[in-house]
Amino acid sequence: MLERVAIYSKDNNARTREGVIKLVNEFCRRGIKMQIYQRSEDSIICPGEGLIERFNDLSEISGLPDLVFSVGGDGTFLETALKVKDLGIPIAGVNTGRMGFLANISADEISHSIDLLCNGGYKIIERSMLQLSRPAGLFEGNLSSALNEITIQKADLSMITINVYVDDTYLNTYWADGLIVSTATGSTAYNLSAGGPILSPEDESIIISPISPHNLTIRPIVLSGRSRLRMVVEGRSIEYLATCDFRSKRLPFSREVHIVKAPVKLKTVMLDGRDFYSTLRNRLMWGADRRN
Repeated sequence: MLERVAIYSKDNNARTREGVIKLVNEFCRRGIKMQIYQRSEDSIICPGEGLIERFNDLSEISGLPDLVFSVGGDGTFLETALKVKDLGIPIAGVNTGRMGFLANISADEISHSIDLLCNGGYKIIERSMLQLSRPAGLFEGNLSSALNEITIQKADLSMITINVYVDDTYLNTYWADGLIVSTATGSTAYNLSAGGPILSPEDESIIISPISPHNLTIRPIVLSGRSRLRMVVEGRSIEYLATCDFRSKRLPFSREVHIVKAPVKLKTVMLDGRDFYSTLRNRLMWGADRRN
């Protein structure tokens, strides 16, 4: 039974506001306490006295919620993941964006979804994350974790050369626009557009997918989740781009990048009657052709 939930959204478009209001109305009706991310333009009213608490940061709230609702698209979900990954709080994603692999509760299904959540009609899926361990503190300490992917990319027009070592054993030298190092969760994100494989979210493997490689025989590779990756980057200019989900920094070629599996996993919610494969079929429109 849910007693306290947190609601996080960053967008101020009409669909997201409507989604937040629907959530608030449903929780008010059930007498469930809410902690809502504070925005000056919010005008949320709940007739239940004392049910709503505002916050600017999860560390400020009076008590940890049973569940965090991320309202928006997958980008909002990634930001929410950074805020709660060390707290062990499960995330449920309400999709008011477009694709919605992570935020897989549609705004039209909020009432039914909350019924399921209140009655225990869901399971927790633990998702592996990656950590950029070197350069240390590149994205301010624990912000160097990624739920989707860490990438190495060219910073200008020239391709770059990336020498990759797995557990100190040489793997390959990639001459390409970049490399995507992806989790199973991120396999349906940037990795998918680069022709990489799709993995189920519980898989702990690490995927390396090249971005526009010069050598057409180069293909994505799936490694053990226990692998330690070291990347030495070379190029004609002076720097390259390292990204960690939605964050990015420019680095000189003298700086190596080391990637390992993060020490914690992210807990996410999958409602009863849903599964990863049905989400794949719906989002990628598999079988939509009338001839199938």
